[in-house]
Amino acid sequence: MSRARLIRAPALGEIPIRPMTEIDLIEVGEIERITGLSVWGEEAYRAEFGRENSIMFVTVFPSRETAAEMRVSGFIVARVAGDEVHINNIAVREQARGRGLGSALLSAALGAAKKAHARVAVLEVRAGNRAAHALYLRHGFVIVGRRRNYYKSPPEDAILMTAAL
Repeated sequence: MSRARLIRAPALGEIPIRPMTEIDLIEVGEIERITGLSVWGEEAYRAEFGRENSIMFVTVFPSRETAAEMRVSGFIVARVAGDEVHINNIAVREQARGRGLGSALLSAALGAAKKAHARVAVLEVRAGNRAAHALYLRHGFVIVGRRRNYYKSPPEDAILMTAAL
């Protein structure tokens, strides 16, 4: 289901998006930790590789330290179940934000889900994550509910959002 493709973004020209590989897991774990994302851990991502209905993409750009070294700058993990896709995790390195990477990753995952016959996208987002709320609203998501104390570290409510595909 995961197919690499190039997504156009106004500021960058082309944003390279490709399927996540096991080699990417070290950097995915690093992004997870430094962004404060709810930690899945390497074993959970490895388990997703074995699922036929998983969508796992990364975007890779040259490192700021050395242009020759490519680094995973962001990732998304989603899973299709029936006619629904659940966006599980999406994160972009702080120094790579503001370039349209999150939007490109989300577009790629929603496009893959649509090809897999999903008709609705669902996600939970931290109540205080205003940047993520704005991203999801731009992609047609609407707020449909709130899950009290959904997140544990630190404790926070989740906003439930859905979008028609």
